Amino acid sequence: MDKSGLIQELKFKAIRSGGAGGQHVNKVSSKVELTFDVSNSNYLSLIEKERIISKLSNRLTKDSVLILQADEYRSQHRNKELVIKRFIEILEDAMKVQKKRKKSKPTKSSIEKRLKSKKKAALRKVNRRKPDINQ
Repeated sequence: MDKSGLIQELKFKAIRSGGAGGQHVNKVSSKVELTFDVSNSNYLSLIEKERIISKLSNRLTKDSVLILQADEYRSQHRNKELVIKRFIEILEDAMKVQKKRKKSKPTKSSIEKRLKSKKKAALRKVNRRKPDINQ
């Protein structure tokens, strides 16, 4: 995965950030919106695209576009850096291949221990019964 190439494919849009802040916040567009079209990316292989689309399906639009926003800072540049950092983290997380689980068998000693405890519990319950006098 070529990070510098992916960053070139990103599209940014500056938006006015909502919330409290007075007169300045109504004039300045400090919120940054990042869009990345996964299916039309030139820097991702077909396998990488499929993996990203399957893992990030709940975060993508119908056209397989990833949209991220950042408005934590008052500076547009810091918000842009933050949203790029988040984008790279999300993609790296989506690219990780999960290890397949190896089936394991219980050890002989654990099987014996379980069976002993079952026998012990059964005997305890038998001893709780009223004695049979008719025999």
